[in-house]
Amino acid sequence: MAEVTLTIDEQQVRVPEGTSIFEAARKVNINIPHLCYHERLSLYGACRVCVVEVEGRSRLEASCVTPVESGMHVRTNTSRVRESRRMIVEMLLANHPEECLTCDKSETCELRKLAYELGVRSIRFEKGRKYHYTIDDSSPSIIRDPNKCILCGRCVRVCMEVQSVGAIDFVNRGEEVQVLPAFGKGLGDVECINCGQCILACPTGALSERSAVDEVWGAISDPKKFVIVQTAPAIREAIGEEFGMKRGSLVTGQMAAALRRIGFNRVFDTQFAADLTIMEEAHELIDRIQNNGVLPMFTSCCPGWIKYAEHFYPELLPHISTCKSPQQMFGPIAKTYYAQKMNLKPKDIYVVSIMPCTAKKFEALRPEMRSSGVQDVDAVLTTREAARMIKESGIDFARLPDEDFDLPLGISTGAAAIFAATGGVMEAALRTAYEVITGKTLENVDFGQVRGFTGIKSATIPIDGIELKVAVAHRLSNAHILLEELQKGTLPYHFVEIMACPGGCLGGGGQPPPTTFEIRAMRAASVYREDEGMPVRKSHENPAIKALYDEFLGKPLGEKSHHLLHTKYTKRGLV
Repeated sequence: MAEVTLTIDEQQVRVPEGTSIFEAARKVNINIPHLCYHERLSLYGACRVCVVEVEGRSRLEASCVTPVESGMHVRTNTSRVRESRRMIVEMLLANHPEECLTCDKSETCELRKLAYELGVRSIRFEKGRKYHYTIDDSSPSIIRDPNKCILCGRCVRVCMEVQSVGAIDFVNRGEEVQVLPAFGKGLGDVECINCGQCILACPTGALSERSAVDEVWGAISDPKKFVIVQTAPAIREAIGEEFGMKRGSLVTGQMAAALRRIGFNRVFDTQFAADLTIMEEAHELIDRIQNNGVLPMFTSCCPGWIKYAEHFYPELLPHISTCKSPQQMFGPIAKTYYAQKMNLKPKDIYVVSIMPCTAKKFEALRPEMRSSGVQDVDAVLTTREAARMIKESGIDFARLPDEDFDLPLGISTGAAAIFAATGGVMEAALRTAYEVITGKTLENVDFGQVRGFTGIKSATIPIDGIELKVAVAHRLSNAHILLEELQKGTLPYHFVEIMACPGGCLGGGGQPPPTTFEIRAMRAASVYREDEGMPVRKSHENPAIKALYDEFLGKPLGEKSHHLLHTKYTKRGLV
């Protein structure tokens, strides 16, 4: 590709033809203020905060959508540019609720931060909103406050371009324009998959998770409740970021210590249930292959992916594993197996999950998730909510000593740790499936073919005469490609892993913002570092899992396992 040379703030820069001024400025470490721009999304150019002066042009240009030209002279910091940016931000603030001190996004709000950085100390325009919209709380996962929307379009683009869902879009014109679900319905009444990527993309508090913090505090304070917490694999690589620690810091022991100090009766690990999931899922895959079951088999750990399939591809539901997710396997085991060990009644145990995912809030409320006789998981917190509780408790997280999880539901393997990253479920399943089929020891447990952030990865794994063809996809726009192939009968795989969020759970909608490619990569490095440091790296070798089957479940795919650990899916309509 041809390159062009231009000058930005007296610095010469050479970039490929077609590069935007915004991107060219980044090459010389000039960060132009912006709101509607997002690195993962198509260019929009609506907010005009990123305007710059281009020599020879009378108007200011939006740098994110203006391509560079050879010999172009750009100035990003003139008085005219600064005044234009301040005016735009003041206009946005004049029509914005004054709730910064109580807004969930207060610490991360890009509009608030931008106003401070641009020197906005007063608003020259009359304060007052023409419209006052009703807050949409119809979803079990996401709260939508249209009063805080600045119409940047990032949520609309991430929903369509990253997830291929299109649950929200612009409606009306002029002063009455809004971002809404179809036909003015609530998010809980349309095809929203609850993934929360819109929350991560939103620069203000217009989108946030439905908080369970008060509910969990209430349970902890109730002397009649035995409150258990489980922590997903992706939490320990991200929660430290909420306390100023380095991106991707692995804080497993400090996290366990903090949760114990908050007041949970037991601090357990969802990775225990991830090992259990692999036991059931690997055996289900083997059974389907050996007994002419429906193939390819798709993984079922991601509730956003499951709801997407229920809405858009219900005819393909038989291809999805019947295994519950690790979160939902943990719940009934805690309220049956562990309850018996502790001589507790299931109704007296309150199970809290800490998840990187807002869709887990929806999953916990599914009517199918009551195999213990009561609701299996009582409340779901995101990584962000858990961090708020720790801060509210006055705990100095970064200075905490490492502590271990409680036993026995706190024992896990390296195979469970890698669930956090795209390809991790596949790799963990392969480690177990290989040894179950062959009866031989798998010496090299690393399957590098399914690692990394390529949108769709595929590999052929030879296992005792079987050429096992596998594929891994993250982001539902990539899942859409595979599902279209499956409908055409041209999908050549036995086993497919789908994760809704970019990078897998480590890029989930409940994680600390931002979740850029670089940050996801740092979190992924911690995932694999934890796996490598574990004394046991195969799920079927987890001693606590062996004891669970010996003492309670009997065998994988057995009668009790089917009742507690497997589920069915629901055909859902389209609005």
